[in-house]
Amino acid sequence: MRTNSGTIMTVIMLCACLPQAIVSLFGGVWADRWNKKALIILPDALIAVATVVLSLAIANGMTALAMFFVILAIRSAGAGVQSPAVQSFIPEITPEPKLLRVNSINGTIQSVNMIAAPAIAAVLVNIMPLWAILYVDVTTAVIGIVFVALIRVRLTSASSHEAHVDDGETEAGVFTNIRTGLAYAWRYPRIRSVLISYAFVCFINIAPMNLTLILMNRGFSGQSLDLGFTVLSTAADKLAANELAWSVGMVIGGALLSAIGPKVFHNNMAVLAAAFVGMGVFTAGLGLSPTLLAYLCVDFLVGFATSFTASPTFTLLQEESSPQMRGRVFGLLTTFSGFGTPLGMVVFGPLADMIPVQCIFVIGGVLTVPFGVWLWRMARVK
Repeated sequence: MRTNSGTIMTVIMLCACLPQAIVSLFGGVWADRWNKKALIILPDALIAVATVVLSLAIANGMTALAMFFVILAIRSAGAGVQSPAVQSFIPEITPEPKLLRVNSINGTIQSVNMIAAPAIAAVLVNIMPLWAILYVDVTTAVIGIVFVALIRVRLTSASSHEAHVDDGETEAGVFTNIRTGLAYAWRYPRIRSVLISYAFVCFINIAPMNLTLILMNRGFSGQSLDLGFTVLSTAADKLAANELAWSVGMVIGGALLSAIGPKVFHNNMAVLAAAFVGMGVFTAGLGLSPTLLAYLCVDFLVGFATSFTASPTFTLLQEESSPQMRGRVFGLLTTFSGFGTPLGMVVFGPLADMIPVQCIFVIGGVLTVPFGVWLWRMARVK
């Protein structure tokens, strides 16, 4: 926000996504090989330590951007280990008929957190220094570690072939497992199509969505919006409203999916296809919005449509992947989507400094729709 630069936004996105994308390839193998609870807990512990280091650095007057980039990269690498473990762990503690509901509730909680965290931070920043606020993050990480540690789960063993492969602790053994996961995912059309479409949508749609801050600053810098109870006039007000509109859409969509999804939606791929089409149409609408009010309404719809992507995707892969391969499949999902977003920012970030940023949203939205159509056709494949 301070730099108003697409290039800086690209660097931030690379640090936040690229380490996770790389590490997830190995994280998926480890999730199939090692204790999933440990793989969920240890990254949180590492991130907590990194946050403490950042807090101490800020307290001593170190505020260089490079330091924040390094901490972002560490947090991203930790997520690369944790994400495949979490998604392959959920089916072990959840009955299959309840997977969509549980995944939807999980997504809704994350969306609520996206609303609550900035609001809490806005209050804390007025009463505490930044270095002290970071200890709130450390505290929540410790609480999460304790909750996960208390979960009891029945240990499952892999097949004899998988156990033989997974026993290899050498670098060659790890890469063999990665190739096995790739071959497995490519063998099944529904899994393959979800992984490919997810990666491309992250490239052409999710990446441009990270430029909404720049779109707000450039496109609506001279506009004010009177909502009755408040007036959006400053850049900070508009950016907060932008995040709030998207997050509220995510929360309402996620809550609706968790409440009626398992009863109404019986084909997760069809739901994902419809969500991609909606994301494409509404993302293009962001670039075409003539006023700030219209933009915020469309932004809400983008969040609503986006809420219908993750849960059906996770549920489909959890149901259709072998338990012995589930970690590797989710590792591939995280890697493909993780590379898609920063690669998209490499293209669209600098491009936002050369052409009107609104054009990027229109292009990204239009190019998203065909992937939804493709998945709709694949939804009939069994």
